[in-house]
Amino acid sequence: MRSLVTAGASIYHRQPDNSTRSHPMTRLFHHLRPLSLVLLAATLLAGPWSLHAAARAGAAEPLTVYKSPTCGCCEHWLDHVHQRGFITEVEHPEDLGGEKARLGVAPRHQSCHTAVSRDGFIFEGHIPAGLITRFLEDRPEGAIGLAVPGMPVGSPGMEMGERFDPYDVLLLMADGSSRVYARVSSAAEQY
Repeated sequence: MRSLVTAGASIYHRQPDNSTRSHPMTRLFHHLRPLSLVLLAATLLAGPWSLHAAARAGAAEPLTVYKSPTCGCCEHWLDHVHQRGFITEVEHPEDLGGEKARLGVAPRHQSCHTAVSRDGFIFEGHIPAGLITRFLEDRPEGAIGLAVPGMPVGSPGMEMGERFDPYDVLLLMADGSSRVYARVSSAAEQY
């Protein structure tokens, strides 16, 4: 099953309900969350300058996310990236491990989900959205993406109350090597 999710709206392919909401705009506004409408209105009132700034800041960057359909922490991570302006298309491959191998994610770097940018960069695991944006704005030479191996407690999508385990975000290189891209020492650094 595939769905396209944006910050505040889900788009599913289905037949329109013409019984009570026959006008296309009525159906559109029915599916958008109230916050999305406020953000849309604010953006339209602010003019093209805000659209340009949002695009430069990584807003609306599409990511294809490969995950298990039953993984709850992946859903929480998706919420995290949506709240920070990313658009995701979610896929549930039958062989998630095989998909990761096809993308070049070594077993030592794997986590529960893999996101891929439109330019083919890989974001493995519970990476803070701000670090994905930073990577996409200033792409290190020879890098194929970022990874947070495992599932560190307190990372985006893995929140457990006040618990937090510091973790490293790794820079994945095309030659198969990795090095520390960022050290996340506190929950506050992620947001």
